[in-house]
Amino acid sequence: MDRAHPHPDRRRWLKQASLAGTAGLAAWLNRAEATAAGSARVALVIGNAAYGMAPLLNPVRDAKAMASLLGDLGFEVLAVHDANRQRMRESLVQLAERLKSRRATALLYYAGHGVQIDWRNYLLPVDVQLRSAADVREQGLDVQQVLSVFQAAATHTNILVLDACRDNPFAGAGGSGGPRGLAPMDAPPGTFFAYATAPGNVADDGSEADGNGLYTRFLLQELQRPQARIEDVFKRVRLQVRQATQGRQIPWESTSLEEDVIFATGQMVAPAPLAERLREFDAQRTAWTRVSTTARVDELVAFVERDPSGPFAELAQFAIDRLAPPLLKPQLPAALQVAPPAPGADRYRLGDAWEMEWIDHLRGTRHRLPYEVTRLDGTRVLANNGRAVMDQMGNIIENELGRRDPGILMVPSELATGRRWRSAYSSTPLSGGVTARVVVDHRVEGLEDIEVPVGRFRAWRVAMTGTSVRPDSASVLKATMWVDPESMWPLRYVRRFTALGQGWVELDATEEIVSMRRVRR
Repeated sequence: MDRAHPHPDRRRWLKQASLAGTAGLAAWLNRAEATAAGSARVALVIGNAAYGMAPLLNPVRDAKAMASLLGDLGFEVLAVHDANRQRMRESLVQLAERLKSRRATALLYYAGHGVQIDWRNYLLPVDVQLRSAADVREQGLDVQQVLSVFQAAATHTNILVLDACRDNPFAGAGGSGGPRGLAPMDAPPGTFFAYATAPGNVADDGSEADGNGLYTRFLLQELQRPQARIEDVFKRVRLQVRQATQGRQIPWESTSLEEDVIFATGQMVAPAPLAERLREFDAQRTAWTRVSTTARVDELVAFVERDPSGPFAELAQFAIDRLAPPLLKPQLPAALQVAPPAPGADRYRLGDAWEMEWIDHLRGTRHRLPYEVTRLDGTRVLANNGRAVMDQMGNIIENELGRRDPGILMVPSELATGRRWRSAYSSTPLSGGVTARVVVDHRVEGLEDIEVPVGRFRAWRVAMTGTSVRPDSASVLKATMWVDPESMWPLRYVRRFTALGQGWVELDATEEIVSMRRVRR
């Protein structure tokens, strides 16, 4: 339909909305877009503060502000304040009714006390009486129940925001409280999870003068950006909370969303054309060059906030982590069974050595590639007396295949199921010649067991898709990488290039680690 001639229903809504002022107009516009797309948006907003044992200051204020904003953004809002056990369960039934047969976007926002028992998270009603872990299961609202409601309603997209990680006042109640904070949860398909702080840690409730809890205060601010994608909203909130607490509180997200979604409208964002991505790379490379050597955290934070998903955002985040290391340690899934390096920590030390075997499946050949760290120069890692150069993230800057600017981004600061990042670089052969420009999208698909010659690992599986462009040709990359959580080193890398022009040959190869020696302190 011609955008200059709105649908008759839209004209009627615009006329009615004009009577309600700017806020009303925004709400009507968003409802019109949602209806035109056949996608309703429904939110359950709960704020619990009036606990008999441990009252809180801001959850009801947080919930009221969030309900108001979500209503302005076109959500149908079911708001519940200071809910007892019966009211919380009733609200879940009401939510199920509103979602039925609508293929809706469903959102839960909860502010209040929450605890974990046996790696399950429970939201606590204000009349909770805890003496044992069984009381938590009986009286609390299991977050899994909310997910079950979403699943039964066949929702299109799910968003769960849990500002429920205040310090646990029930920990002494016969051991009923379990560990601090909430447990990490992998997001089921089509779901975005957001926590006010990292799993196993606690969040700031804010003061009465603040008017809102720290996390929700920044979230309310970021949700008002009209074209912000869901993941970018929460990446900005994470940076702001981290800055405000000097690293004592760092929000956490887990996602299984397959597409970018604008939070304010619910619209899906089509992938940018290659030409646009290359222009973005050029512009951001110039900006990154200006701040890449700074010692000021605020400059790096400002760089990431401008485009939290840009091709240089992970490099900037790693630099932030080095200058201002986080003060807390997330409680990670037990399935890892190892302690990953802290964000921003060195991943390579002098004397580290490993050997990779390259298997060319098209030509039936294989050869070994030995590496040993022979020099460290700031964040630069020189292997084999400088014949291979990386940085402390493991980004490949130079090897026998050529020089890269800024380096092939392999593994960012942190990994979690659903984590996505973008990278881009230029690659020039060591002998000179034509430069290729490459853009790559990465997504963590989960943890799985793999067997490589050096041993058996529980590793992160990362899917990669990209495009390489030269003046005379182009090729498409499809690859999968498995990453060791303890070292953040790639264990296996399976890749296939498909040529789209002249000057390139097809590639179908596997590279995997056959020996490794890590220097430990």
